[in-house]
Amino acid sequence: MGIRVREPAVSGQFYPSERKQLAQTLKRFLQEVPFREIEAVPKALIVPHAGFIYSGEVAAYGFSLLKEAGKQWKKVVAIGPAHAALIDELAADVNDYWKTPLGKVKVHHNGFPELAAAHRNEHSLEVELPFLQYLLGEFEWMPLVAGNIDPKTCAQSVMETLDDDTLLLVSSDLSHFYHYERANLLDRRTIEAIEALDYEEMEKIGIACGKAPILIAMRIARQKGWQCRLLKYLNSGDITGDHSSVVGYASFVFF
Repeated sequence: MGIRVREPAVSGQFYPSERKQLAQTLKRFLQEVPFREIEAVPKALIVPHAGFIYSGEVAAYGFSLLKEAGKQWKKVVAIGPAHAALIDELAADVNDYWKTPLGKVKVHHNGFPELAAAHRNEHSLEVELPFLQYLLGEFEWMPLVAGNIDPKTCAQSVMETLDDDTLLLVSSDLSHFYHYERANLLDRRTIEAIEALDYEEMEKIGIACGKAPILIAMRIARQKGWQCRLLKYLNSGDITGDHSSVVGYASFVFF
């Protein structure tokens, strides 16, 4: 069997399809993040996954820490929600490489069930990959899509893939399609639960399309003694000016 490559599914829709324009867009997002001293080397990030024009600014607040940390991660374990397929697993991909306009990244296989359909048209992980390519250069990519799963059970399996040279990346937006004021209220409750690593509260009230991946990260953080900090929150109303029906975006770091 030949080398299997996952071609981009949302290039030209969620982010620029031309290499130079994509690199320039990433550079601009990252340059606009104010410099800040980091408390420790990041262990994990939560970043949003909408089109770059909506959530790229917020995502950059998380990804910029990778440059400031001055560390080269050898592997990124990325977990996102399933939008394009109905699955009951935490599914890895069958491909050997993922491709974006910035090039190819080698896929790390680690025993999770491999379902091509879970990844073929899924955007939640693809939109994060260009940021990582731009900042990290060479690394291995372990994409996992979460369907109807038990986060506590899956957290143990994910934790076994982590070491000092591995970054855990969670892809999630927050509330969807509420009025601006209502969205801010709901997202604030979700943000407070995530920052406090209050698994039970997040499980009960948290509103996020990547709720299961977030719960996995929170479970791991509690077991490993990590702390969590909000880096940036906006919603689509802050960007477009339309407050009638918005989507929330936030970036967090675990250290």
